Amino acid sequence: MTQAPTPTADTVRRLVRSLLKDSTPGAGEAAGPEVRPVAEGGGHSTWWVGTRHVLRLAGDRAASSRRRREPRLRDLVRPHVPVAVPTSVAQGEWAPGLAYTLDTKVPGGSAEEHDVSAVGEADLAGLLTGLREVPVRQAEALGVPRVAPRSLERLRREAGRAAERLRAADEFDPARLQQLTSPAAVQLAAQPGGAVLVHHALTGEHLVISADGRVRGVLDWTATVVGDPAEDIAGLALAVGSPAAVRAATLAGYGARPCLRGLWLARCDTVIRLAAGLEGRDAVPLPLLRTRLLRAWEAILLERVTELRDEEPDDAEL
Repeated sequence: MTQAPTPTADTVRRLVRSLLKDSTPGAGEAAGPEVRPVAEGGGHSTWWVGTRHVLRLAGDRAASSRRRREPRLRDLVRPHVPVAVPTSVAQGEWAPGLAYTLDTKVPGGSAEEHDVSAVGEADLAGLLTGLREVPVRQAEALGVPRVAPRSLERLRREAGRAAERLRAADEFDPARLQQLTSPAAVQLAAQPGGAVLVHHALTGEHLVISADGRVRGVLDWTATVVGDPAEDIAGLALAVGSPAAVRAATLAGYGARPCLRGLWLARCDTVIRLAAGLEGRDAVPLPLLRTRLLRAWEAILLERVTELRDEEPDDAEL
């Protein structure tokens, strides 16, 4: 397999110089627009271009397929959600077989920089509601894959093993996982017929938050699938904390079962990933993995999973 080239500032500058020559002041100068990687030390796949644009570069052919699909998917999603979705101003290939999109920048910071306010939680509720309203058949026609729900029981067992490793490192008390019993994990299985459009990457860096705590936009729709809505509730738990995630999901009309399922997906994931990070098997920085674990394990009122009744899956008191 041919090794993908590593994008450099010169590569990016040459690419965007002609794209922005008519729309960006100074872009016609020899130096070209100012470019810098969004995340220092990463794979340099995302770059700021001046003050108004973001360039995203795919690193392999699978990512290129998702990158090419993304503009059409965002057009499908945009009318249904109350927050901004980036608009592409150009797309093509930055290297043979490797796609790029040049997008408008959505103003604001990330959820790692700003807390979400009560009004921001309503924005998140609108996002979850809107995703549920996107026609699944139209999304699948664009190539969005359908993904089966994960087994919470299998995840619980894996988290249990990871928790023991974290105990040895004095990072986590495995007794906390005992709240999720095997019967409860089975009870919180995803319900048939509940598949919706799922962003599947609602991390803090992909939520654009204003200084007043409003959610102004959602970035990076390349991981989107048709599947379990609890995955997005879990993502919000990692990004903004479990209480805010559950409140937003409740406002969006989700009942106790999907809220608790999302909560425990997030909690198990954070235990597993922190253990992997300590062993050098996760590229996310350890401080962020620890922060996500703390957010996911914040206490919420809706904790008594064993009281859910099969005949009334979404009527438990929140």
